Amino acid sequence: MPLWTEWWVWMSGALILATLEVLVPGYIFLGFAFGAAMVGLLILFGISASGLALTLVIFAVLSLISYLVMRKVFGLRTGQVKIWDTDVND
Repeated sequence: MPLWTEWWVWMSGALILATLEVLVPGYIFLGFAFGAAMVGLLILFGISASGLALTLVIFAVLSLISYLVMRKVFGLRTGQVKIWDTDVND
């Protein structure tokens, strides 16, 4: 059985990506971490794709969806534009 069909591999990848997000903040790796965690949960509950390519497509789609949701939830709100009226050097 290939290693990418194991749920714990995807959960370990999610943990590594979440840890990387802590080290390099910016909500870049967190979407991938959620995508990997969701694929891991799908495999754990017995829902798996037939091949590596389809599994990676599912991972990419879930990562994109979670990134867009996080951007909507944590993103800059309307009217929160930062306006600088003084200079640091003044």
